[in-house]
Amino acid sequence: MTAPPPPIGAGARSAWPLRVLRYGYRVPLLLAHLLVGLPLVLLLTLRPTRRLRVHGERFDYRVIRAWQGGLMRIFGFRVRQTGTPLPGAALFVANHVSWIDISTLHSQRMMGFVAKREIAHWPLVGWLAIRGESIFHARGSSESMGGVLHEMLARLRSGHSVGVFPEGRTRDGREVGPFHARIFLAAVEAGVPVQPVALRYGTRGAAQADVAFGPGENFVQNFLRLLGDPPRVAEVHFLEAIPPAAESGRRRIAELARQRIVDAMAG
Repeated sequence: MTAPPPPIGAGARSAWPLRVLRYGYRVPLLLAHLLVGLPLVLLLTLRPTRRLRVHGERFDYRVIRAWQGGLMRIFGFRVRQTGTPLPGAALFVANHVSWIDISTLHSQRMMGFVAKREIAHWPLVGWLAIRGESIFHARGSSESMGGVLHEMLARLRSGHSVGVFPEGRTRDGREVGPFHARIFLAAVEAGVPVQPVALRYGTRGAAQADVAFGPGENFVQNFLRLLGDPPRVAEVHFLEAIPPAAESGRRRIAELARQRIVDAMAG
């Protein structure tokens, strides 16, 4: 089953005069966010601050979430959260549209993501991924996946949360691909709940295909294109969680998590 395609013409790219205008004010904001904001983030997330709490949340996590929220606003995204993210240790699983997914989720809930190893070398996003406690995986390597599962299990057992994109890769934004069941093994062994999260861009997901990587488009091209795109909504739907003992086996949990995301995308 796939999410329904957006209506014809939805999310159409704006004319160049408006795009140039957006670059005119967003680029300076982005530079300030990087040149001033990032050093502040680095300063405020040093080890001593990790003992501080703000409304029960670690202070350094709150700082990272605030910076990611600011980045979303600079790109013209207005984030709307539905549902409540689970507290404590949990495995969050979401559909994968583009690199912006990590910023979207981080702006609402701190979690260490499982990400492909190449992201560690991407400009800006790589640095943020490292600071955001990402777990890097070499695609196609069973040995690497074994190490990833071991690290996920250790973090979940220590009370931390992990976020994954079980599709394993981005698509064209119009469908939710099959979920790889193996990635759910850590949650099963750690005995923690799994919370599906549906990410929709544009009203009712009308801009999914615009936010997704286009044919042959690389990270830098997608980054620059989104920076000039019109303002749009980013919906984050935290769905009904799957208790650790509610289902038998990782494969069934993967199927149930995907179905809940697909239903939310269609809803």
